[in-house]
Amino acid sequence: MNAAPASAPPDDPQIAGPITRETTADAAAVDALVIAAFGPGRFAKTAERLRERAPRAAGFCLHEDGRLIGSVRLWSILTGEARSVFLGPIAVDQASRSTGLGGELVRACIEEARALGLDGILLVGDPPYFSRFGFVPAPDAVLPGPVDQRRVMWLPFTEAAPVGAVRPAV
Repeated sequence: MNAAPASAPPDDPQIAGPITRETTADAAAVDALVIAAFGPGRFAKTAERLRERAPRAAGFCLHEDGRLIGSVRLWSILTGEARSVFLGPIAVDQASRSTGLGGELVRACIEEARALGLDGILLVGDPPYFSRFGFVPAPDAVLPGPVDQRRVMWLPFTEAAPVGAVRPAV
């Protein structure tokens, strides 16, 4: 998978180096990058509770000079009856933030979810950031704990609606 897909908007910065699939050898570095990016407070979030129970569908990494500088994971879930993945967390090394890397990681996730033939992608995130990828509010998706519902977003691939309980796909 190339880090600069043909679908990238012309005003988006391009990232040098390929985005690769996460391997077991990347796991410790990914965990360390996520902790550095979000701190221990992430463990208290509803999104983390969902990720702890859902099977991982995919993960993507970007390395620079042998060092992990970005990662993202997708988790297999059902959103009501919609077959979907939960996107996150997206973690980018502090020195590499604001370079477009996060957007490239999101695009890798979108490409993967489409290839899996899913109904859509659910996430909890910043609406102004994620709307540029086509994500829309998902007010009827019910996560298993407290969440700012204004930040729950859905990227549809089919007509299936994100309505009802969000739970791990098993």
